Amino acid sequence: MTIVPRQPLDESEAGVPNRPRSLDPQEIGFTRKGPIGWLAPLLLLSTGLRTLLHVLFGAYLDKRELQNALDGDVFDHSATATDELWLDYVADLGDGFDATYSVAYLLAQDELEVDGERLPRGRLLLMGGDQVYPVASGDGYENRMKGPYRAALPEAPAGAPRPTLFALPGNHDWYDGLTAFLRLFARRKDGHIGGWRTEQRRSYFAVKLPGNWWLFAVDEQFGAYIDDPQLLYFERAAEHVGPDDRVILMTPSPTWVKARQDPDAYDAVDYFIRTILGPTQAQVRVLVSGDLHHYARYSGEDRELITCGGGGAYTLGTQNLPDHLMVPPKETLARSRSRSRRYERTATFPDSKTSWRLGWGVFHRVPHRNPGFATMLGIIHTLTMLALAGAVSQGGNIQRLFSIPLVAMLMLIMAGTVLFAKPDGHVRHWVLGAAHGLSQIALVIGGTWVWEQFPFRNWQWPGPLAVAAIAYGPLIAIVSTQLLALYLLVAARFDVNVNELYAGQGIEHAKSFLRLHINADGVLTIHPLGVQRICKDWEADPDGEPHAPWIRPRTPLTVHRIEPPITVV
Repeated sequence: MTIVPRQPLDESEAGVPNRPRSLDPQEIGFTRKGPIGWLAPLLLLSTGLRTLLHVLFGAYLDKRELQNALDGDVFDHSATATDELWLDYVADLGDGFDATYSVAYLLAQDELEVDGERLPRGRLLLMGGDQVYPVASGDGYENRMKGPYRAALPEAPAGAPRPTLFALPGNHDWYDGLTAFLRLFARRKDGHIGGWRTEQRRSYFAVKLPGNWWLFAVDEQFGAYIDDPQLLYFERAAEHVGPDDRVILMTPSPTWVKARQDPDAYDAVDYFIRTILGPTQAQVRVLVSGDLHHYARYSGEDRELITCGGGGAYTLGTQNLPDHLMVPPKETLARSRSRSRRYERTATFPDSKTSWRLGWGVFHRVPHRNPGFATMLGIIHTLTMLALAGAVSQGGNIQRLFSIPLVAMLMLIMAGTVLFAKPDGHVRHWVLGAAHGLSQIALVIGGTWVWEQFPFRNWQWPGPLAVAAIAYGPLIAIVSTQLLALYLLVAARFDVNVNELYAGQGIEHAKSFLRLHINADGVLTIHPLGVQRICKDWEADPDGEPHAPWIRPRTPLTVHRIEPPITVV
């Protein structure tokens, strides 16, 4: 296996298009997208079908086996003029422009001043997964990730080495079998995204860092397993790792957190540490991941477990995170698992109190962010009400047709609400899902009673249907959506549908990323940085330096420390 040194600046790559004079898509080269409405019916259907197809045919679409034919280089970024290195880590970034670009803009700055300390831009930019939402595609990457990051750093400052970008795929990058991901990040050796050079040739990589540090980024396909070509790649990389070395391990998902509900979730990571890194006697000092859209750190005697998924996607609350974790969980069935160790929750962003406060915004944000979902609920309620009213009144022949599907509509409501609660063997999911379904049916009954009090129910058909569509439908859509919001708020207290509580709101603020520093003595310092409020008001900067962002905020972005710097030796 070849260890490839960092590439010098190639002046032939420095040319970039003229600086845009406006925010017109023709000028900046991409379309600024709004935040995704995660409860949109078509999106829910599309994502569900893609997930089902992956479950059924994922093994046939897995391109990791094919990557064995690509270069298996290990990348050497250990040689620097000062024997130190700055790195940036960001994950879950390709959502709405305002949030994604706010973080990209900060990452692209020459330096950030935080509490009087100047933190230079990372020579490496590590993207930890889900570089695009909701599904991977060429246009999606261009508009939601590549375009914003190119606008933030059009080119590297003159005379300075071009920073390097490495990306690890997340589950949303996997929905097309990694086709678009590999084309963007691993297509060619001289690729670049604006001022960042891309070097990787596979969806996983190993990087040698200064101070006896290594970075290993493992691609778990939806957390299922690690393929043999990937294991062989890392076995060869590990031949260069010794007992005095320390390792930062990047994973697509914080399986150490998810293992409390699924004890087998951490098995693949534990297997990798035991079989690939264990024989080297190197210390795995940091595990870092995105996927959960917040910042959380669990600290133990041997390593730090960090989740940092605040790169641009909707903010996820932290109020349900446990105070401590046992990793690996004692409930796992893996026979040769590592010894379980206790890790204490040290810091979160947003904190639990703020997370609960944000949760209460569900009542106004869900209808605002997801009008299509509210419309769908209104249609279902209206049709069910007409069916129930027809069955009660036993009116004309056409009305009887609406009473025929009554049972089917009621079954649809119950099945939909139970499945929405994601029953996975835990009784509380079934109970809460059923309770939600019964409450929606109770709303149908109440709506039918109100309907029966008005005279237009006796109008000649299709008069009642027209009134129901024009008046009843919009009103019941609002009420049923508020009932759903109340369910989400209550269910989250029992650790059910927590993700949906926040995904439905699409909260863009409270973003986070990491700035890491390896000094000349080999000490790693991690600076967790947060952005309380993103920018939503932008302007073009046509007269800036060639490397300056094309788009700048009209109101300054403020960065703060989420917690004091973390020192790892």
